[in-house]
Amino acid sequence: MKTTVIFKYATGILLISALTAGLTAANMGVSLHPAEHIKPEKKKEFTPGELWYDTDGNLINAHGNGILTVGKTYYWFGEKRGSHESGGVNVYSSKDLYNWKFEGLALAQSKDPASDITEGCVMERPKVIYNKKTKKYVMWVHLELKGKGYAAARAMVAVSDKVTGPYQYISSFRPNGNMSRDMNLFVDDDGSAYHIYSSDENMDLRIAKLSDDYLTSTTEDKIIFRRQREAPALMRYHDKYYLITSGCTGWAPNKASVHVADNLFGPWTLVGDPMVGPGADKTFGGQSTYILPLAGKKDAFIFIADKWNPKDLKDSRYLWLPIQFKDDKLTIEWMDKWNLDFFKK
Repeated sequence: MKTTVIFKYATGILLISALTAGLTAANMGVSLHPAEHIKPEKKKEFTPGELWYDTDGNLINAHGNGILTVGKTYYWFGEKRGSHESGGVNVYSSKDLYNWKFEGLALAQSKDPASDITEGCVMERPKVIYNKKTKKYVMWVHLELKGKGYAAARAMVAVSDKVTGPYQYISSFRPNGNMSRDMNLFVDDDGSAYHIYSSDENMDLRIAKLSDDYLTSTTEDKIIFRRQREAPALMRYHDKYYLITSGCTGWAPNKASVHVADNLFGPWTLVGDPMVGPGADKTFGGQSTYILPLAGKKDAFIFIADKWNPKDLKDSRYLWLPIQFKDDKLTIEWMDKWNLDFFKK
């Protein structure tokens, strides 16, 4: 008799066929969780949603990420996660975007129980930008205080002289008194930096210009739209700004949308869902977190999303897909695998 045992992963369903009835996962030698360490093989392509290991053979643990380019090196900052807990901000480096070296814990939680970032707080969606005037690397994070659930809704700022850290905590606050949850940072061509964030229980999406040192918000702070959106990812292409967001459905995926504007403070025009292919109406199972402009390549951008696994956040996967423009319409098409040669077309 043939029995099929089904194990569910965040990315799909793995079917394992047993030749005889009564076999269990244990005596078939099958693990219910992905291996946390393997012998590393050099990657030459992106495989969205699949397990992604660093150069030491460990699973990359950097969710809600942002990427900073310094010279010819990319630095990937993301949430360090356990099954549910938050453990600070990890950082990885890469020359080719496929193979990532673990550089360490860029921002650690504090052991001081009086600190806003004490152990047990929640740090989400870290983003790092470089300030040419102060020569500091500046990190912003969505911060929730220990034991407060999602009630605090604060922005947190930390700085470092070195891109990989360690970053030193500066402050946490509500920008101009506004709640601040899902967020992103954007540096425009003139060096001005902006904080894009969900506010008012996620009913508002706001944008605020940062101070010259990037350490706080200025009063140039405006509602982009009131539509209950989160997970903002922003880019500039041909003198227009494109903003991708998701709906607010907890950890569950939903339909993405794109807004376009000639000015960061608007008006912003909704142009629809950019996703194309199987699972497009659910953002391929993911949620936007960042848009990466490729260094040295004109009009080349990668859409980055998280495929959340709320039962084991550490096992949340990464979706990286090329952004295409067809008749100036932003499109993101599903691909099982692809490489950077895509941008040579």
